[in-house]
Amino acid sequence: MVLNPDTSAKITRYRPRDAPPAWEAVAPLVRSVVAATVCAVPYKLERLLHVTASLALWAEATGVERDPDAWLRNENIDAFVLSRVGKIEASSVRTYRTWLLRVRDALAWTERGEATPARLHAEPQPQRPYDRGEVAGLRHWAEHLRGQQRNDALALLGLGAGYGLTPKEVAASRGHHLRRTRRDGPVLHTAVDRPVPLAARAEWEPVLGELADVAGRGYLFRPRRTTEYAKNLVSSWSLLHRPPASLPPLSVGRLRATWIVELMAARIDHDLIAKAAGLASAASLTRYQPHVPPLGQATALALLRGSQQ
Repeated sequence: MVLNPDTSAKITRYRPRDAPPAWEAVAPLVRSVVAATVCAVPYKLERLLHVTASLALWAEATGVERDPDAWLRNENIDAFVLSRVGKIEASSVRTYRTWLLRVRDALAWTERGEATPARLHAEPQPQRPYDRGEVAGLRHWAEHLRGQQRNDALALLGLGAGYGLTPKEVAASRGHHLRRTRRDGPVLHTAVDRPVPLAARAEWEPVLGELADVAGRGYLFRPRRTTEYAKNLVSSWSLLHRPPASLPPLSVGRLRATWIVELMAARIDHDLIAKAAGLASAASLTRYQPHVPPLGQATALALLRGSQQ
C-alpha cells in the first residue's frame, strides 16, 4: 500500500505528548500498524495514531508481549479500555474499543493479502446537502433577522458552507481566527487543524469578513454563551430559530455536506478536498459521490481532451 507523502510524514513524525521512555521501543510497531490500516478504517489519522500508541504503551507497561498481534487480542483490548475508565468519558471508552477492533480486523486482512471483507451493514451516510436554491433562501432569511440572531445565523452559514467546518469547529471559531494575507487575498481560517490552508469560498468572503470584524476576539457564533462547547449548542439554536416553512432547518452537518459536494462538483482534486475537510483520506469522499451532479457531455469531453498545446 502506497500512502501519500503527507500521511507518511505524519505517521513518521508522530510522538505522543509526554511520551515515556518506552515509546522508542514501541514506536516502529505503532507506525507500522497505522500505516497498514489507515486506508482501511474510517478514522482520522491523528486519532488512529493516538489510540494505537496508547494501547502499545499500556501493553508495554503491563508486560504484554511487544507484538501488535498480542496487543490486539480481545482480552488485552478489553483490559486496556477498562484501564481508561475514570480518565476519559464512558462514550470514549466504547469508542476506543470499537476503533481497536476495526484496526485488528483491517490488519489481519492486510497481512493475508486480501481485501477487507464487505461490511454487513450500511456505511454511515452523510447528511443530504442543500441545493443552491435552499442555500440562497436560508441566506436571505438570515440576512433579514435582527441583531445577534442575524449574526448567529450568518455565522453558521458562512462557517458551514464557506469552510465546511464541523459543529465543534464552528463553536470554537472566533473573529480573529479569520484573516486575509493581503487586501484582496483569500479569507483564511487559521485555527482549524488541517494539512492545507483553509480558504473560504469566495461567495462567503464578504459576510465572513463583516462577522469577523464585529466579533473581534470573541466567538463568531453565540458569543454570549458561558460554555465553550456543548453537543446541543448548535441544534438548540436551530430549534429556536426556524426559517419559514418553505425552507429546511439550518444544519451545520448539511452545510458541511453542501461544501464538500460543491467542491467535488467543481472537479477539484479529491485529495485536496479530503485534506481541507479534515478527512482521513480521499476514500472518505465516496459516500458523497451520489450527491454530485453528473458532468454534461461538453464538459466531459473538454476535461478528457485537455488543453491544446
